[in-house]
Amino acid sequence: MINTLDYQISINRELDLIKNRVRNLIGNANWGEDGRYKEEKLKTVLRSRLPNNLSVGTGFILNQISHNENVVSKQIDILVYDNNHPPIFSEGDFVIVTQNSVKAVIEVKSRILSNRTDKNGLYKVVENFNSIVRFPRLSRTDNNRIFRGLISFDFPGKINSSVIDEALRLSGGIINHFSLGGDIFIRHWLDSEGLTPPIEADCNADFYNIYGLKELSHSYFISNLIHMTTTTDLTDRYFMDFPIEGTKETKRNRTVCL
Repeated sequence: MINTLDYQISINRELDLIKNRVRNLIGNANWGEDGRYKEEKLKTVLRSRLPNNLSVGTGFILNQISHNENVVSKQIDILVYDNNHPPIFSEGDFVIVTQNSVKAVIEVKSRILSNRTDKNGLYKVVENFNSIVRFPRLSRTDNNRIFRGLISFDFPGKINSSVIDEALRLSGGIINHFSLGGDIFIRHWLDSEGLTPPIEADCNADFYNIYGLKELSHSYFISNLIHMTTTTDLTDRYFMDFPIEGTKETKRNRTVCL
């Protein structure tokens, strides 16, 4: 008999194992290289699970405002894009693409602090991510939204931190999936239809649910990415991708209304 829950936990642990691998060898010598190692590992995991029409890389998004004016994004840690759309530039896994080809944007952090003011604090990281609003198609928060995720390999804060709530209100649905430290999963919902148990907060649309998913938040982050970027019907694999008995809503910690 297969054990889908243990399988998903193994994905989480696979990513968690690398958390300190490079750090143990280089100490504080080069935090940038440590972060890039984690990005590469996550990209490898994603490539092994996404359909063949989607490519995984890093780079920039280019958007034309007018004939003589263009907007270029900051460098995106992980870009998932439809390879049926030719990139403007490609060298290895570095790409420059237009916004119509983008299916997901992901920010990867080695460590995010439960802090409002530190540059590595959750509030500041969310504030920087929000620059994606310069790209109207990529920042939509309706049914045509794309996957926009923030994943941190280490998060020393507690799930009930008020900093999380403040950062979510700042994000306003721009980041629609968070995985913090492997145990905290956060998702933005457009409405509460079908969620059981029902939402107890005074909102039934446009809210975040915060879940305590011990050793599962990274794998649920990846599963949600797969389901949001794949155009075919994947209901026959729900049991594999979302194995918590009674759904993850049984692990809901609280709701933050926007």
